[in-house]
This record gives sequence, C-alpha cells and structure tokens, in this order.
Amino acid sequence: MLEFLGLPQNIAFTAALVLMLLIGLVQLIGLGVDLDADADLDVTMGGDLLSWLGVGRVPLLMLLVLFLGIFGSIGLLGEQAALEWTGALLSGWIAVPAAGLCALPLTGLAARGLARVLPQDHTTAISLEELVGRFARVVIGRAVPGAPARARVEDRHGQPHYVMVEPDNPGQIFEEGEQVLLVRRENEVFRAVSRGDHKLPQLGA
Repeated sequence: MLEFLGLPQNIAFTAALVLMLLIGLVQLIGLGVDLDADADLDVTMGGDLLSWLGVGRVPLLMLLVLFLGIFGSIGLLGEQAALEWTGALLSGWIAVPAAGLCALPLTGLAARGLARVLPQDHTTAISLEELVGRFARVVIGRAVPGAPARARVEDRHGQPHYVMVEPDNPGQIFEEGEQVLLVRRENEVFRAVSRGDHKLPQLGA
C-alpha cells in the first residue's frame, strides 16, 4: 500500500491527503489558523460559480480540507481502477486534471451539505446608534451639560455597554445612580433626559 502511494503518478494525490491530515492535526493541537476563519471575498464576477463551489457556505479552510480530501481520494481510486483494468497507472498529466475537475463539483456538494448541519455564527454586535431610546443608569460621576458622566446601558441582547451621557436640557443635572433615557448621540457622548423618579421618596425610607 505504501509503495502504491509513493509511486510518481500518485504523488500529487498522496500529498493532498497528507496536507489535509496536517491541517487537521495542526487544528487539533491548536497551533494554526482558526478553522472558523473566513476571508471577506469581494467579487463582482463569477459570484454564482464561487457559490456553486461552496465559497461562503463554510469557512475557506474547511473548504480547502474538503477539496484536498476529495481530490486525493478520487485520484488514488482512479489510479487503482486504471491499474486493475489496464495493468498500468494513468499519467499524472491526465489523472491530476481529471481528478481536479471531478473534485470541484463534489467539493461544492459536500460544502452545501455541511452548511446545513454546521452551527451558524451569531453575533450580538450592535451599532451604538441602537442604544438611543434605551434607559441607562449613571454609575460614575455627576453629569451636567458639557461635563458627561459614565453610565451603564443594556442593548437588546442584554449585553451591557458603558457610555458617556450628559443632560439634553440646559440646567439639568444627573446624579450618580440616576436612571436616564438616551435620546440622541453626538460623537462619543449620548444626550439624555431624566426619567424623573430619582428624587422620589423610596418606600421604607
């Protein structure tokens, strides 16, 4: 078997399988590129072809692993079949392009299948503009017009953000612990209005 894999006609296919295994090994021990890493491809032509090949459906590194595995397997199986039927191996000039052409659509098919079962990436990243309209609580400092204080606000995902707020109305002051409504954003500072209940007497006080 090792002798068959090392034949000159099979070098390209054996190398593809070895590279596939090396990528998997490096990923397993945590040394190489993240398997989830993907390239941001900006294509204006051939987009349908790239999609058909599986680009954008699974991470590019995974797509490469699929191609290497399919290419190497098809090549070795083809050479084995040629050896059994004709008693000789195909020339690499014939076998390699043929295996590559066969591997491309199969890689796309495998990528589409994997895309259905792989967990999809979800992000809770938001634009700061989305915080407008939400309530925040002053946590550090005392906010007056022209002198903002730090406040804590949660986005729609429940993730906390710490922003700088100052009163939107002249003469208003936000004390530490006060809850305010963010009404607009100016650069890195949010303008806010008081909820109005900070100075109300507390039950049991």
